[in-house]
Amino acid sequence: MSVSASGSIHTVCKDAAGIAGNIFAFGLFVSPIPTFRRIIRNGSTEMFSGLPYIYALLNCLICLWYGTPLISPNNFMVLTVNSAGAVFQFVYLILFVTYAEKNRKLRMIGLLLAVLGLFAIIVFGSLQIADHLMRQMFVGFLSVASLISMFASPLFVIKLVIRTRSVEFMPFYLSLSTFLMSASFFVYGMLNFDVFVYVPNGIGTILGIVQLVLYFYYKGASVEESREPLIVSYA
Repeated sequence: MSVSASGSIHTVCKDAAGIAGNIFAFGLFVSPIPTFRRIIRNGSTEMFSGLPYIYALLNCLICLWYGTPLISPNNFMVLTVNSAGAVFQFVYLILFVTYAEKNRKLRMIGLLLAVLGLFAIIVFGSLQIADHLMRQMFVGFLSVASLISMFASPLFVIKLVIRTRSVEFMPFYLSLSTFLMSASFFVYGMLNFDVFVYVPNGIGTILGIVQLVLYFYYKGASVEESREPLIVSYA
């Protein structure tokens, strides 16, 4: 096989993994829609928290910036998936602010402005780094830190499932989408030789596998078997 043919196959496989990751990520992006249907129907955010969408927006913005040609070459799939994610999170936040009580509304607006301000500082600061490799490493480490911090939620869910012996708060399709998206971008990062992509997504893949194993292990457990009452909502 010629070098050019081998390179072509490598590029096709990399792009296929990136496209698959974008498709599976869509399942994650639309997962809050039932929550916001309820918020709109009831005209209130009730006990729902807007913080997950704040964290998700910041994560998407940082990873979006990492995927631009100004920071890292040949990471178009990272750019597209995080651009879509940022749009979804921004829309969710606008809806949340619209239906939140006054105090929570002001708090969420303040947090949103803080996220946008922090992102602007990151963009401006990284552009001051003349050396392209150092710039990529700076934003890359920020994106990895941001992604790993997002794993706090799956870890909490895993702990809750083990404690309650119930998968009520770990929807199967959400766990499956998380696993498939992380696995796809792990492969994409490996084929793109990008440690800042494959390391955090490798961790996400492992957590996704753990969630799926726990789901099939505990899916037959009844609520009555839980040692402690399930948490209904989180502030």
